[in-house]
Amino acid sequence: MRFAFLIAALACCTTALAGPNDTVRPHPPQKVHPDTYVIHGPQGVPSVKNQGFMNNPAWVVTADGVVVIDPGSSVQAGRMVVAQLKKTTNKPVTHVFNTHVHGDHWLGNQAVLEAWPGAVIIAHPEMIRRARDGADRFWLELMSTLTKGYTDGTRAVIPTVEATDGQAFRIGGKTFRIHASDDAHSKTDLMIEIVEDKILFTGDNVLNRQVMNLRDGTFKGVMKATRRAHDLDARLYVPGHGKTGDRRFVEEQKAWFDILMTEVRRMYDEGRSDFEMKPVIAEKLKAYRNWAEFDANLGPQISLAILEIEQE
Repeated sequence: MRFAFLIAALACCTTALAGPNDTVRPHPPQKVHPDTYVIHGPQGVPSVKNQGFMNNPAWVVTADGVVVIDPGSSVQAGRMVVAQLKKTTNKPVTHVFNTHVHGDHWLGNQAVLEAWPGAVIIAHPEMIRRARDGADRFWLELMSTLTKGYTDGTRAVIPTVEATDGQAFRIGGKTFRIHASDDAHSKTDLMIEIVEDKILFTGDNVLNRQVMNLRDGTFKGVMKATRRAHDLDARLYVPGHGKTGDRRFVEEQKAWFDILMTEVRRMYDEGRSDFEMKPVIAEKLKAYRNWAEFDANLGPQISLAILEIEQE
């Protein structure tokens, strides 16, 4: 949970005053399907510049109401999402899915319940446990620090309904099927499939042209989740970060992991260290050089791959 670079930020940043009634600057949604909208947030880590908003909130309009997936990183981000959602439908939000424990995806729950107090919030059982055990406070403090107080006023509204692997929620004429894992990006992850529409919300198990932060997860678990997403052969994939698209970006992530793990294993068998591996692997992955967070996350991924090989 305690990302090294984020702890460093907590140690060296100072919090400035911000108004709890602020709202993140507007980000218009994209209609990716007749019933489905996505706000594609800027890629990168939370910052003053992006006001802490950098995920992909989405919503699905059903016959009975609206289902939201990951309403954002703060009450301020959530209020922006609510305002954009209300431009697309007059129906109330009935359910919210949180894909994992990282606060940039779920601290916007507060804003949803401000607007629709009866909404049911659903998440992985381990996410709920971790949030209750301190992850809520950690992420509130982290978001405040990285945005220099912009997200102050946010309360952690923890999900109350558990979702398990293979479970299907029938909501407003649509089937929301859960693909859960306990060893992938955060070890608290849900991917959510709309069966009738062949849409898969991948959370952060699959990103579009962004090198994944795996400090809370496992390399092999994410590779397994990526294959699972790929094999579902959805018509449309909505990642936690990056643009919505078809299966091609899932294939790109799968290729990244296959190349990296193959090269790490080969050089580990040769007795090379992680710092010797990095320039070789960076060259092998040069086609991905323009992906977001390449420099920040390549080295940690190599180190994690080595650790998992050593544990075999």
